Amino acid sequence: MATQMYGTGRRKNATARVRLVAGEGRVLVNGRPMENYFPISTLQTLVMAPLRTVGAEGRYDVICRVEGGGVAGQAGAVRHGIARALLTIDPEYRIALKRLGFLTRDPRMKERKKYGLKAARKRPQFSKR
Repeated sequence: MATQMYGTGRRKNATARVRLVAGEGRVLVNGRPMENYFPISTLQTLVMAPLRTVGAEGRYDVICRVEGGGVAGQAGAVRHGIARALLTIDPEYRIALKRLGFLTRDPRMKERKKYGLKAARKRPQFSKR
């Protein structure tokens, strides 16, 4: 087994580069403890869900670098990255992770602004005269 496992996670506009290292369960996000970076408990639960699913909660330290998007998108990207990194440890985890949807990238992104429009779909006011 390798000493470090990597996984790239994405959700909306957020990208997370995740590294799993054998350890005692510490989670660092952009150099800060997860509790500081994601202060909302639901986001913390979301991030830890893949490790909890495969029963590897206290066995690995998670070190990740997250960019783009908002807090919820970043938490989802970290979750996706952890799930992908776990697959490199043991391909048997795939069934459990896939069933809960942790390996699926959430593609919903902000739609781009089109020319002639004020926003992605907002049009200028129509004037008959």
